[in-house]
Amino acid sequence: MQRSCKQCGSTFEITQDDLAFYDKVSPVFNGKKELIPPPSLCPDCRLQHRFAWRNERHLFRRPCMLCGKSILANYHTNAVPPVYCLDCWWGDQWDALTSGVPLHQPQDFWSQFGMLSGSTPRPALQVLNGQNADFTNFSRDAKDCYLCFSTVHCERCLYVTHTDESRDCMDGEGDEECELCYECSNCINCYHLTHSVRCENCSDASFLYDCKSCQHCYMSANLRDRQYIFRGQQLSPDEYERQLAAEHLETVTGLNRSWHQFENVLHKALHHSLITQSENCSGDILKNCKNCRECFDCFSGEDSIRCYRSPPTFRDCCECYGVYGGSELSMEISNGKNVIRTFAAIQCQNIEECQYCIHCYSSHHLFGCIGMRNKEYCILNKQYTKEKYEMLVPEIIEHMRKTPLRSSLLRPAFAEASAGKQGYEGQAGVTEGQAGEWGAFFPIELSPFAFNETIAQEYFPITEQEAEKRGWQWREEKDEIPKVSKVIPASALPDSIDDIPDDILNWAIECETTKRPFKIIKQELEFYRKMKLPIPHFHPDERHRRRMALRNPRRLWTRPCMKCGKQMETTYAPERPETVYCEECYLKEVY
Repeated sequence: MQRSCKQCGSTFEITQDDLAFYDKVSPVFNGKKELIPPPSLCPDCRLQHRFAWRNERHLFRRPCMLCGKSILANYHTNAVPPVYCLDCWWGDQWDALTSGVPLHQPQDFWSQFGMLSGSTPRPALQVLNGQNADFTNFSRDAKDCYLCFSTVHCERCLYVTHTDESRDCMDGEGDEECELCYECSNCINCYHLTHSVRCENCSDASFLYDCKSCQHCYMSANLRDRQYIFRGQQLSPDEYERQLAAEHLETVTGLNRSWHQFENVLHKALHHSLITQSENCSGDILKNCKNCRECFDCFSGEDSIRCYRSPPTFRDCCECYGVYGGSELSMEISNGKNVIRTFAAIQCQNIEECQYCIHCYSSHHLFGCIGMRNKEYCILNKQYTKEKYEMLVPEIIEHMRKTPLRSSLLRPAFAEASAGKQGYEGQAGVTEGQAGEWGAFFPIELSPFAFNETIAQEYFPITEQEAEKRGWQWREEKDEIPKVSKVIPASALPDSIDDIPDDILNWAIECETTKRPFKIIKQELEFYRKMKLPIPHFHPDERHRRRMALRNPRRLWTRPCMKCGKQMETTYAPERPETVYCEECYLKEVY
């Protein structure tokens, strides 16, 4: 089935497997299945909508609206919902049921949800079991970490994202079980590795791409079980150390020269999809998966479609980001642990048979709820009997089914709702060719975050004018001027780390590209000196942007293998210049 995306106009396919999945996960009320319809947006636009509800990296200083203490939060001070510190939010001083909105039929559901969203407290950050890790978000079991985002079990790490089980690492993205690594992306079980991409079991090396079990190597690609390789050439240990020292990687000049040369290495390397120990899967960076289609950065998943950044374990999930811990039979989820038979949920855990829920925990049979814990049979945070719940929810779904998707009117409705005013009534019903609200994710217009604060801007960048045209929030970034003894342009820093004084901790550095000021903290300076690396000349956000640019898009193209000509699915678009092989040809070439 071919469809045209209602947002971007592109053509996309809905397969029979897709239709079968929508039928399998559709909820049942009073013995009747409420079918989830085929989507009206293409996969990219659907992913964009989920990402627009996830602010990982933008942190703001603001007061807790319950206890009053100053806290860090990923909600701007102008964001509508009340924001509580983690102690208050998880405490028993408040009950989400007090925010409940009476259900007014046939009033528009999203207008009522906007009223609920504007009055229900949100936790300041998504942090679990953190120790000295205040400047982190979406982190679990972080210790002595600073500005780390979407991490699990990390210790003494700085400026890393999507990194798990690592310690003493800095400026990394997508790494796992690494130590003393710097500027690495998607590397696994590496030690003392810098400026490398997609490497595994490598140590004491730099500027490597797709290397495995290599030590003391520099500026090379597609190596296996090698030592003392310098620019693709075998050297003796003494000659290797002599030539490596001549590169002067402790200086900005030497490092920049190596970065430019590494771009040529990446261009000439063999490329392929990174799918290991998996069966009948498509996508990239998959491990221990089975029957997973168009999935990316997933581990131990099964029978799922278009899932992203999902660790063990999940099965029968579709259009999900960050589902794990036994999640199954769920769809349109943004971050959820043990989410079962649920449609459209954000940051939920241990929930079952729920629809359109945010920050709900250990609950079941919820519809349109926020902040619920240990609850059941609730609609818009109001308690109902099981019988009443199963009667009302199908009526809401039917009304949503008949209400066309909108965009530009939702933001004014949310503003009125947050002020306690009644929202607008539903518009005319769905006509042929239109899409109804049922089966779509939360509208971006109701997101408490500005679009450019969320990871949607990283993956699907738009301009402020485009956001305004679509009725999406946008917030101009303004850096606080740090309290420092002086501000110095990055270009004026000493070239070598050996010449950097301790007093740099009292300076602010002006980013070469963005001109945004940033500081060096003590833990960071010690890392650079230990690793013999120069002080970076770019703001941490700019360094993150450059690492993200090294990642392939989270979508697939069909193109021929450049060795055997066989058609394959890959994240490399047909017009890209890299040499891309199918898995069979790639393995023959590198082993």
